[in-house]
Amino acid sequence: YKSKVLVTGGTGLLGSLVARHLVTRHGVRHLLLVGRRGPAAPGAAELTAELTALGAHTTVAACDVSDRAALAALLTTLPEAHPLTAVVHTAGTLDDGVISSLTPERMDTVLRPKADAALHLHHLTQDLPLSAFVLFSSAAGTFGGPGQANYAAANAFLDALAQRRSADGLPAHSLAWTLWEQRSALTERLDDADTRRLARSGMPALTTAQGLTLFDAALTTDEPALVPLRLDTRRLLYT
Repeated sequence: YKSKVLVTGGTGLLGSLVARHLVTRHGVRHLLLVGRRGPAAPGAAELTAELTALGAHTTVAACDVSDRAALAALLTTLPEAHPLTAVVHTAGTLDDGVISSLTPERMDTVLRPKADAALHLHHLTQDLPLSAFVLFSSAAGTFGGPGQANYAAANAFLDALAQRRSADGLPAHSLAWTLWEQRSALTERLDDADTRRLARSGMPALTTAQGLTLFDAALTTDEPALVPLRLDTRRLLYT
């Protein structure tokens, strides 16, 4: 209970779901939720109050984790009484477009919060006694996605980083998620037609309960790169 878990994108949908789960399922009592807007993010105050009611001490910090200096400065503020023992990196963003439209700036928009941030987290914590280092990747890096070459590259980097950490004897899991039913900042633009199209592909969206169950299952394995998903094998047989 003296440990502290850092969650990037901590006030976003997936980050907040993970934070609640860490408290209620794993007994975590000290959380550092990190995001660019910090306490000013929508829902941050309500999330903090909820986690406090559940018995957790929660700090919401404003930090761009793609900025190595800013992240390093944040880590120096952690009290010795509650050392960092786990990292969950859920932050990310999209900037979809066909390959010919992906300028260096549009690549950077997607790579910085996902890949650069993961690399900074790796470098700045590799000497700490972490018990878990979990990267929220995407199946776009495994299967590809229309208009998502930049996003696929960012997530493929996360998968490779996890494998490198594992080879070096460091804790690592990169989870290449498919779509979750609850809409996040990344998926809020999807409509019912998009959801039905994905279901027809044989990979229907995950419920929150299924996603968190797969999160727990992944952490029991030694495999550093996993693709947690639902498969509708009947759809796969007839497509």
